[in-house]
Amino acid sequence: MKYSVIVPVYNRPDEVKELLESLRQQSFRDFEVLLVEDGSSLPCKEVADSFGAALDIKYFFKENSGPGPSRNYGARRAEGRWLIILDSDVMVPPGYFESIEASLAQEDCDAFGGPDRAHASFTPVQKAINYAMTSFFTTGGIRGGKVKMDKFFPRSFNLGIKADVFEALGGFSAMRFGEDIDLSMRIFEGGYRCRLIPDAWVWHKRRTNLKRFFKQVHNSGIARINLSRLHPGSLKLVHLLPAAFTVGTIGLLCILVPLLLIFTHLPWWASVIIGLSPLLLWSLAIWADSAIKNRSPRIGLLSIAASFIQLTGYGTGFLRAGWHLLLHRHTQAPQAFRDNFYK
Repeated sequence: MKYSVIVPVYNRPDEVKELLESLRQQSFRDFEVLLVEDGSSLPCKEVADSFGAALDIKYFFKENSGPGPSRNYGARRAEGRWLIILDSDVMVPPGYFESIEASLAQEDCDAFGGPDRAHASFTPVQKAINYAMTSFFTTGGIRGGKVKMDKFFPRSFNLGIKADVFEALGGFSAMRFGEDIDLSMRIFEGGYRCRLIPDAWVWHKRRTNLKRFFKQVHNSGIARINLSRLHPGSLKLVHLLPAAFTVGTIGLLCILVPLLLIFTHLPWWASVIIGLSPLLLWSLAIWADSAIKNRSPRIGLLSIAASFIQLTGYGTGFLRAGWHLLLHRHTQAPQAFRDNFYK
């Protein structure tokens, strides 16, 4: 068997049904699906059984341990030469495996990743969050399928890796957040070849609202500090930009605007507009870009909120963990929202 699709699941039977339906529609058939139920109270076994005639499915139930260990659990029971790691909140488009096959036939590698997109059926908030996670104005476009980059670090929502390479690396670590980037770094550190396959994209629903989205990206900011300790030299200038955005926003609100109000004779509204002009121009660019891409002025407005949360959430997590590291150099950075991240 060539591919083993491994999906950790936690209380998401409806999402699993959508994912399995998208896999059922694939014309390429040389793959198995391993669903690893991570201690769910809403199991998806009935959903898995309903696809038993259409897909080669293996269903497992285990005690809750988080997505990384659950993926390792599935990998130990997989039969494919390649492991395809997907999140339960994705759907694969028709031709997903054909895109992988064509790319690997052209240039072999040991691991790869693909970008994500928003499906037409997603809610406006989900489309706005997808924009915030893939836009040039927030992440530089590196999660949206940008090809020209020195290295591509796959995320676990859409990651492929040779089974023997995964075993040699010891699989995912016990990190609760950032475990996929940790694995990607170890792929490169081990001398293996890893790259982006732009056409191997997925629809990523991101089961979240803006409040949960803040928790997610805040933890990602914390994880970046932990990753810099595990992999010295991995911290780059781009990782500092959300923290710089956060500090700059605070400076505009708490320093520049009050100074303009106190020391100029401008009307208060003019002082506010001038003081916040960099943020307002950035917001206008976000709105215009997202509104055009999503064909919706409303999603454009929601994208401003999602982009602001994406940068300040990550930035505050990064700053919080960095400050903690300065005070407590021999302890791991804090893990915020660990117990209630998915609530």
